[in-house]
Amino acid sequence: MTRVFVYGTLKRGGGNHGFLARQRFVGEARTHPGYVLYSLGDYPGMVQEATDQVGVTGELWEIDDSVLQQLDELEGVAAGLFRRITLTLAPPHDGSTVTTYLYARNVAGQTRIGPNWHE
Repeated sequence: MTRVFVYGTLKRGGGNHGFLARQRFVGEARTHPGYVLYSLGDYPGMVQEATDQVGVTGELWEIDDSVLQQLDELEGVAAGLFRRITLTLAPPHDGSTVTTYLYARNVAGQTRIGPNWHE
């Protein structure tokens, strides 16, 4: 099982949440400061931004390997749209190392939306 941090359309109620339907929800979660969301139209992209003081809020899930492969496809990892990374979360999951997806392209011209994505 892999612990994955999701912050956009994969969250409960999101348009792509079906990918996580049979996986285990762990709880609400937040990154440490240094990450922000940008609106990319129908979905957000998380990027590192050193000046951020808040971090990104989302959800923590435990998923199996087959779902992780499906998420890699959904996130366009092979095409270079997103890249899968590991990071540590802020309290209450402080110190937990998780997998997540960072937007891999330039965000110039995109709208910075801060720490939360709402569909």
